[in-house]
Amino acid sequence: MTALQEPTSLQFDCESGNYHTFCPISCVAWLYQKIEDSFFLVIGTKTCGYFLQNAMGVMIFAEPRYAMAELEEGDISAQLKDYEELKRLCLQIKRDRNPSVIVWIGTCTTEIIKMDLEGLAPQLESEIGIPIVTARANGLDYAFTQGEDTVLAAMAHKCPKNVKVESEKEERNAIHKLLNFGRKKEDIKQEESEYKEHPPLVLFGSLPDPVVTNLTLELKKQGIKIDGWLPAKRYTELPVIDEGYYVSGVNPFLSRTATTLMRRRKCKLIGAPFPIGPDGTSAWIEKICSVFNIEPQGLEEREAKIWESLEDYIKLIRGKSVFFMGDNLLEISLARFLIRCGMTCPEIGIPYMDKRYQKAELDFLEKTCKEMGVPVPKIVEKPDNYNQIQRIYELKPDLVITGMAHANPLEARGINTKWSVEFTFAQIHGFTNARDILELATRPLRRNNNLKELGWEKLVKEEAKI
Repeated sequence: MTALQEPTSLQFDCESGNYHTFCPISCVAWLYQKIEDSFFLVIGTKTCGYFLQNAMGVMIFAEPRYAMAELEEGDISAQLKDYEELKRLCLQIKRDRNPSVIVWIGTCTTEIIKMDLEGLAPQLESEIGIPIVTARANGLDYAFTQGEDTVLAAMAHKCPKNVKVESEKEERNAIHKLLNFGRKKEDIKQEESEYKEHPPLVLFGSLPDPVVTNLTLELKKQGIKIDGWLPAKRYTELPVIDEGYYVSGVNPFLSRTATTLMRRRKCKLIGAPFPIGPDGTSAWIEKICSVFNIEPQGLEEREAKIWESLEDYIKLIRGKSVFFMGDNLLEISLARFLIRCGMTCPEIGIPYMDKRYQKAELDFLEKTCKEMGVPVPKIVEKPDNYNQIQRIYELKPDLVITGMAHANPLEARGINTKWSVEFTFAQIHGFTNARDILELATRPLRRNNNLKELGWEKLVKEEAKI
């Protein structure tokens, strides 16, 4: 008999299962907070409304900048005019909130009844005098985090071009002078000289402001200036994106946005691993530096210090195994980081896989496995959950990262789980946030260790016999 050989290169499979993920309209939760002068109008049924109320956990006294346009029987059977109804709602939003942009989020229902949101938006936009961005975020076609992808792809069309901003240069210069009022000319010149000459660079992906600042400073240390973020903090501050600009994504689920920027705006995409974990952040910065012919400075020392600070967490997971069921499209990056921390990963389930956009990350995953001397994971796109659960029973992993629907049933069968949605809402990008990833990943293991120390495990077993 011949021994089974461990896989040495990435294996891909597609089981064509359903998307067992959070609904993509949940992207509203972080986008309305990120884009401060926006208003999100989700067009769907009462079910969508119930989901948003429960999933987003908004306080009863809060006044968030989103609302539901609930489709009733009259709308669905086309007895009412879509245009008039949406106009009435948008005028109410303008009167009550006066946002800089209204974002229409299409749901499964708008898809099924074929509402022409893209056709209605331009006419209504000119009539009410507020820009309208139309994005599809239905759970039929998109997985959890791809809702953000469709919004940013639609917003990319609204970014100004250099031709349009020539008239704004004087205004910007005036603002620049105002901001620098009272500062010495030497200080201003020194700040400008910190950057090296390179083509314009725009980063895309919605991140909390502290993380944006963090990544901006990391690139500034290398002399790289970021010319803008998509999305910006305010819709009125969307970055100029023109032909020949370089763009780089910070999240692995933004393939549609990347495609839009390349095809419609003729931008050049920097294909790099994503800045998740110290290894990913280093590789991301190195790649951007290499594209601009800049020699990175102090990256190895920076990364080594972070790894040293993570050792108390790493010793808890070193030698253990992790299994990804697939939910938020962060699976490849998280698996690569956890493998670098000393874990093994037999399978990575992922709802959707764009091999072109994630090529650098996939190559980095393979390289990491070889350097750590562990088998390369099997990547399963659109996994069938029944088959996956059978494989979990056979493999007996130490930790399963899964959607909320499967966590409790797996825990009841003695399998440690972690909700994948927590990684979506946590700050996981950059050098300084690597600790937060391990804080989440090790929590179930630390909980079990604490229970053992308290002697509760024996008590639970005895109660189970009774």
